[in-house]
Amino acid sequence: MINITIPTPDVTIHKQENPQLSHIYGFTDFHLISREVGGIFMFYNDRDELLFVGKARKLRPRIKKHFEDTVSPIKLHRDEVARIEVCVVEDPVHREIYETYIINELRAKYNVDNVFFR
Repeated sequence: MINITIPTPDVTIHKQENPQLSHIYGFTDFHLISREVGGIFMFYNDRDELLFVGKARKLRPRIKKHFEDTVSPIKLHRDEVARIEVCVVEDPVHREIYETYIINELRAKYNVDNVFFR
């Protein structure tokens, strides 16, 4: 049996109510997420339900793209995202394993790929 432990987030950013700075869907702290490292990211709502899990070679641009892209799986649910957790995972094979594991273990609501629990 393989034992997988979900990594502890390296960065967590929260949606702000009435942000004073320039923002994307209430998030102003994207600068805390590295632009140059790979990893996995998780979007949660205000009830701590996991909405979406993704992976990226470069985290910050990929996460921001989910809030701007017209083909993102969460495009109709962007307002629902209240917290973003980011885990740095440089190895692409490890990213793939973590993403698939987290999607299925925590039953991510809006993931459509790598889903085995439905």
